[in-house]
Amino acid sequence: MNFSKEPYIKVKDYSVSGEQFELLMDENLQLLKTYPQPALVDLPNYYESEDYISHTDSARSWFEKIYQSVKRKAIRDKVQLIDYWQSEKGSVLDIGAGTGDFLAEAKKQNWKAVGMEPNEKAKALAKQKGICIIDTYPDLEDHFFDVITMWHVLEHVPDLESQIKELKRLLKPDGTIIIAVPNYKSFDAKHYGKFWAAFDVPRHLWHFSKIAMEKLFAQENLKLKKVQPMWFDSFYVSLLSEKYKTGKMNPIKAFWIGLQSNLKGKKSLEYSSHIYIFKNS
Repeated sequence: MNFSKEPYIKVKDYSVSGEQFELLMDENLQLLKTYPQPALVDLPNYYESEDYISHTDSARSWFEKIYQSVKRKAIRDKVQLIDYWQSEKGSVLDIGAGTGDFLAEAKKQNWKAVGMEPNEKAKALAKQKGICIIDTYPDLEDHFFDVITMWHVLEHVPDLESQIKELKRLLKPDGTIIIAVPNYKSFDAKHYGKFWAAFDVPRHLWHFSKIAMEKLFAQENLKLKKVQPMWFDSFYVSLLSEKYKTGKMNPIKAFWIGLQSNLKGKKSLEYSSHIYIFKNS
């Protein structure tokens, strides 16, 4: 990787620390890197927020209630997606399993479900739902999983290239990898600029384009088969972006920006977030 010295953009951590970071560009990969990246020992401190919604099952506010409602539908859609791309139900590994809802639904649909989750609170909630949670990759056999998923997790991984190598090691020869990440080339990203909530520095260490995803995974002979949008993300991200920009959620304006992002995405094929489906080759 070859990152520029001049920042693509400077972005503030609005949700925890208030610190400012730079995003540096690798022109060849069209990949952005958060700089400086916190030391591994310090990273957990940036997740210490009651508002870090993926680590909780709470529905305290109207915003959280909507999030949890949409999440339930999204989980059903995710299980349908792995059913489509892997016709025979086998074993699925979800890296960054959060509170385990996706794996609980997959298990209900007769998948052998295993998760990895570093956050202790989220891990405890997942285990209460009967999900097998493992802690380290060496615990896992080579070429064991039919499907590996990372739902908005790859952007959090400190060593990106090692992570992709590990995915290749764990995947069966005919297996499928499904990864969802934000897209900094979307309309909502360009509209909100430094206030775009999906930059989420420094928790998001990397910021992906379609070019970056295809090239990075091709290095491990993982072939990109399809890219599809995550429609709801533009609305969710726009709500948070409005809060960062103006101090208020502004749901009507956020809905309008999210809608525009999806409509423009139909033409540009650049949505707020994408799901990438890779097959082993």
